[in-house]
Amino acid sequence: MYVLSKKEKVVRIPPERLGDDLESVINQLSWESFEGMIEGSDSLTVLVSNVEPLGPGRIVHGDGAVYQNVRYDALVFRPQLQEVIEGVVVEVLKFGAFVRFGPLDGLLHISQIMDDRIDIDPENGRLLGKDTKRDLKVGDRVRARIVALSLNERNPRESKIGLTMRQHGLGKLEWIEEDQKKVSGEAA
Repeated sequence: MYVLSKKEKVVRIPPERLGDDLESVINQLSWESFEGMIEGSDSLTVLVSNVEPLGPGRIVHGDGAVYQNVRYDALVFRPQLQEVIEGVVVEVLKFGAFVRFGPLDGLLHISQIMDDRIDIDPENGRLLGKDTKRDLKVGDRVRARIVALSLNERNPRESKIGLTMRQHGLGKLEWIEEDQKKVSGEAA
């Protein structure tokens, strides 16, 4: 889920940047310092905009840099446990598939793809259901539920997000359409 919020933080302006246009330096340092960072344990800052300095900056003895308080708008991505997401399969491996949703990737373990037994087709980079013949490959759009969530503050790309598609209404979007047609065909 994306959330727009106002935040206040401090940026460090190194001494060698003090001769430049202060407004553009503060903007650039704010983008570099805050975008792509995980805050706390639950949200990733995607975009920083409307940066405004608050009051005069402070100089710390022995450092020479100026520490400037800033207020800015932050577009934050905050995945939630049990949230239903839609994403694209970006990698298929022997143990499952990685699904990109928003700025993060989640792991769809092979045991969480479907109720069918699954064959791995490494030559074609796909996972194939033995009985249903349904396949999952790179580029497929899927709907899944977040069942495990551990965001890594130091390296957001190493966050661990577990997904499942083994519930009604989840799966590859084509599978969901097929299931809905079967149900509406039976009801008619």
